[in-house]
Amino acid sequence: MYGIIGKSPRMQKLYKMIERVAPANSTVLIQGESGTGKELIARALHYTSPRKDQALVAVNCGAIPEDLLESELFGHVRGAFTGAAHARVGRFELASGGTLFLDEIGDMSPKLQVKMLRVLQEKVVEPVGSVKSIKVDVRVVAATHKNLETEVAEGRFREDLFYRLNVVPLHVPPLRERGADITLLAEFFLDKCVKDMGCDRVTVSKEIQDIFLHYTWPGNVRELENLMERLTVLSDGSVLHEDLPLKLLDGTHPNTDANANQPIPASAFSVGETIPDGFDFNKEVASFENQLILSALNSTDWNKNKAARLLNLNRTTLVEKIKKKGLEKLES
Repeated sequence: MYGIIGKSPRMQKLYKMIERVAPANSTVLIQGESGTGKELIARALHYTSPRKDQALVAVNCGAIPEDLLESELFGHVRGAFTGAAHARVGRFELASGGTLFLDEIGDMSPKLQVKMLRVLQEKVVEPVGSVKSIKVDVRVVAATHKNLETEVAEGRFREDLFYRLNVVPLHVPPLRERGADITLLAEFFLDKCVKDMGCDRVTVSKEIQDIFLHYTWPGNVRELENLMERLTVLSDGSVLHEDLPLKLLDGTHPNTDANANQPIPASAFSVGETIPDGFDFNKEVASFENQLILSALNSTDWNKNKAARLLNLNRTTLVEKIKKKGLEKLES
């Protein structure tokens, strides 16, 4: 659907929502982490709506300074401020009859939030330096990576504007919750790289795909796309472990303690207790992971194949972890 790739249940549900919402003129608020493809959702809404033959105008509210954003959105008259040698039509007017996509609206200043509320309520804009109101027919689709309910609770976003924007909320799931889509997207981006850059098509083995499935993808779809481009450029025919960033092979920090090869005692902290000051999350996770690996290795007399099966890991992944952490078998 208009460049959106995905067959996972979460995405199927989102497609159905887009189909139901697109024909209406209701304001839509798209929320989701950075890199999840919120602009693609906005485009899908526009191009499946009755407004599809009119303009889709996009503005990134977080990328434009406050003093320029007002003019960008509402326009200005000649002489409205220093440097305004000519009148300018704002994005609301340019999008009249079509759709205005306001990306990262959570970054909008309180001053502009007030003006935005008036536009949504009255469907008129007032260019900077003018006393004349201009009527606009615009469907607004807004997006943000922030939790606007939290922003409202903490006084950084107007509650009345939030309710005006949140008429129809859409949530774009992060890639880590779309396991069925990861391989599909990886193949799509590989094909795209071949087409765009003329590179040879690389092969991604089942083992590498499993690594992708177990990675959390903090940068979401954008991170996966960038990785596929990197692998296409650097790999020689097929993707190997050494082609992957270390963070994909092991999400924890290496244990640099002198006794890293020794069984590490369980954390003194347990669920139900108050987290103590100075608690180091990464160290605790690395410690627990070492315990699991060493327990599996010791119980199988350091047979890595059997230990990998016990831990439900690929053998190569287990070997990488053992090497990175410096774990060794203790001689009796």
